[in-house]
Amino acid sequence: MCAAPFCIPAGIPAARAAAFPERPVKLVVPYAPGGSADQLARALADGMGRDLKQPVVVENRPGANTMIAATAVARASADGYTMLLASNASMVLNPMLYKKVNYDARRDFKVVSVAAEIPLVVVTNTQVPAGNIRDFASYAKANAGKLNYASVGLGNPLQLATEMLKTELGIQLTHVPYNGSAPALSALLANDVQLMIDVVSTSLPHIKAGKLKALAVTGRERLEVLPNVPTVAESGHPDYQAATWFGLAVPAQTPPEVVARLQAAAAHVTADPGFRRTFAELGLVIQRPRDSAEIQRYVDADRARWGAVIQANHIALD
Repeated sequence: MCAAPFCIPAGIPAARAAAFPERPVKLVVPYAPGGSADQLARALADGMGRDLKQPVVVENRPGANTMIAATAVARASADGYTMLLASNASMVLNPMLYKKVNYDARRDFKVVSVAAEIPLVVVTNTQVPAGNIRDFASYAKANAGKLNYASVGLGNPLQLATEMLKTELGIQLTHVPYNGSAPALSALLANDVQLMIDVVSTSLPHIKAGKLKALAVTGRERLEVLPNVPTVAESGHPDYQAATWFGLAVPAQTPPEVVARLQAAAAHVTADPGFRRTFAELGLVIQRPRDSAEIQRYVDADRARWGAVIQANHIALD
């Protein structure tokens, strides 16, 4: 018996399936070394290498908001020996935001694993008289046209998540983009802006120091690092959910038995309690294994969610 998502399809010769991998596998990471995405990629590569009994070698290829790496993997041989650290940036957002993308996410890739979600946190400063989402909505409506929100750039998931929240709450806030989380958080602390949706890891020190207030988290569940902070859904908006995600993708024509082998190796890594604990402390929510059909539904739902925000706000990038 074997778990359904990871069975070798009927009719595939056992020797052919067993042959993969016969040499090292490459994992192309669209980010510079050192960040949380790179840490996740290297931990996945290490664990999968042990399971596959071949090294999984990380190659960092940052640039163009993940598009350099994604384009390279889209053009690689569809043999399972080149994987992409995929994300909703490369698989969902970029094709909808940019006028020119040198790959087709739907046609050129198969997402083989959704390894981790990075939930976001809705934060405000201590000068804003609101301790939860409901209070902030009331405050914003009473000060219509006077409040601002920070993001790290037009079309970034943090900005899109805020636009989604504005629509959900029925409030108006002026967007002020900054070049990175550090200056955006500085503006929030100084009350130049009154709201920000941020990744948990960068806001958490300010929350713990009492300099920022966490109004809600944007994922499906509360976070271990912020156990007393409710989700937006719990706060009266059950349809709201926003998170970035990371996973693994291969060229679309990769043989199904090779895809199954990579899925099984990734599932083995993400099920490890130590792996899950390490990344929970960094604000990542490691996902349960999904089969190919579940992964496709997950990605399709993500496209629908963000696509509605992009269309409603007429966002396009050069």
